[in-house]
Amino acid sequence: MQLRRFGSTALQVAPLALGTVNFSWLTSEADSFAILDAAFEAGLNLIDTSDNYNAGRTEELLGRWFALGGGRREKTVLAGKVYSAPMEWGSPDPVRRMGTWVGPNQRGLSAKHIREACEASLTRLKTDYLDLYQMHHIDRAARWEEVWQAFELLVQQGKALYVGSSNFAGWHIAQAQETAKARSFLGLVSEQSIYNLTKRTVELEVIPATQAYGMAFLAYSPLGGGLLGGKPEDNAGGRRNFMTATDQASRFSAFCDELGHPPAAVALAWVAQQNGVTAPVIGPRTMGQLTSALASLELTLDAVALRALGEIFPGPGGPAPEAYAW
Repeated sequence: MQLRRFGSTALQVAPLALGTVNFSWLTSEADSFAILDAAFEAGLNLIDTSDNYNAGRTEELLGRWFALGGGRREKTVLAGKVYSAPMEWGSPDPVRRMGTWVGPNQRGLSAKHIREACEASLTRLKTDYLDLYQMHHIDRAARWEEVWQAFELLVQQGKALYVGSSNFAGWHIAQAQETAKARSFLGLVSEQSIYNLTKRTVELEVIPATQAYGMAFLAYSPLGGGLLGGKPEDNAGGRRNFMTATDQASRFSAFCDELGHPPAAVALAWVAQQNGVTAPVIGPRTMGQLTSALASLELTLDAVALRALGEIFPGPGGPAPEAYAW
């Protein structure tokens, strides 16, 4: 498996990242471990998680998997996230967290919450550092001076090696990077945003911003939450495919049939081949979904195929900033 450079850092990652949102929730621990082992053996070395996945239980599951040894932690680029409090899963009380009360400072990007959340994640993950610590969302109340001071301390302590963002706008990225530069700090090394054939807004300013600042770009929901994965009955929970009974659905299905590849593989390959994308973040619920995602690595879409998909799923209007004007 050919590795890719993680933005302008010296870090090397696989062309697919393993997302863990389904682990310990829709996917049992035994099945989660099997998927993690298969991904590990296949060379997928970037694992993406968050402290609010299943009230922190997903991090705990990963901690138990790392504890099995065999180089699991050392060979993994572990990406965590901070912003939301990991609430009690399924609790009717929106301010319950892991059996304790959540106060107003147990969320967001205050220096207090960043420090406490990092310590809690490290405990659950049974590790002493995160390779990548991502801000899960912008905090409109937090000044960048406060945010960077907190992350600088974590880096100095060796508890976070790199800092990334998620769901940031292009302007947020510019603010963060310019403030970090003024502090002689490395700043953001990556951004993780939703990106797939049906959601291409990031092409306007987010991806251009990451490219301008030498950042990696991770694309989550590359299959649109499973909606680009094929027939309605193939989707999790029996959800109806948003493209069902539409001209767009027919064109995409016919195009995939013509290529001789399943829709999921085509959709995933399209994201992986887009300019500026470091790796799509897949979130397999089953071993079959992981196998399908791995198979997409063998699919290379030529210029004709890419143009045809662009006609079926038009982008946001052109490159930034011309898309806003002419």
